[in-house]
Amino acid sequence: MPLLGVNIDHVATIRQARRTIEPDPVWAAALAELGGADSITVHLREDRRHIQDRDLRLLCETVHSGINLELACEDEVVGIACELKPLQATLVPEKREEVTTEGGLDVLGGGKRVAEAVRRMQDAGIVVSLFIDPDPRQIEASCKLGVTAVELHTGRYADAPSATRPQELETLQQASQLVLEQGMRLHAGHGLTYRNVIPVATIPGMYELNIGHSIVSRAVLVGFQQAVREMKELISSGTPA
Repeated sequence: MPLLGVNIDHVATIRQARRTIEPDPVWAAALAELGGADSITVHLREDRRHIQDRDLRLLCETVHSGINLELACEDEVVGIACELKPLQATLVPEKREEVTTEGGLDVLGGGKRVAEAVRRMQDAGIVVSLFIDPDPRQIEASCKLGVTAVELHTGRYADAPSATRPQELETLQQASQLVLEQGMRLHAGHGLTYRNVIPVATIPGMYELNIGHSIVSRAVLVGFQQAVREMKELISSGTPA
């Protein structure tokens, strides 16, 4: 069964909508762990639109399962990662005008910038993952950088209409096989929900799924601990909700 990384960014999004102190993503992380989360994922964006520096520092001190820090290849946030040393750092693309991450990191086009961010964090003892599209060229470029894992962007699969979703799933399956052949750990995430997660969770060799918005949305209705528990049970059962 894949590990479940619970992304709590949108708990902070609700808080930042009013620039107040609640809901606190640190509390949400504790409840997620009680619900069975295997790790906590947060994205420290350059514009600090949701997760704040205070949040990340407290989470690194209090989360028992481990922090997966998503970040761009920016000197400041890479420096913060090297200082705080989360369990894992996942490099992602970042645009200020985007609502959410729109695609995978361009490892090929990123060249020295991506390689330097990877090197700095590896030198700090951090496990590094790259969030990439299920593209063989990006997978091979990631392998050359010596990263531990890649997280395949599942957005095209998640957003596809039912008629073309099988094709997108096949693309993910083929990319997953290549990731494993290249000797990297296989992660996946973006747009995964209680309704579409099972086909991705059951891809052979899937090590970790990172899911946020769908869990936070369900938590508004049933509570955070219950929402995480339901996702864990769904992944382990292999049965769609």
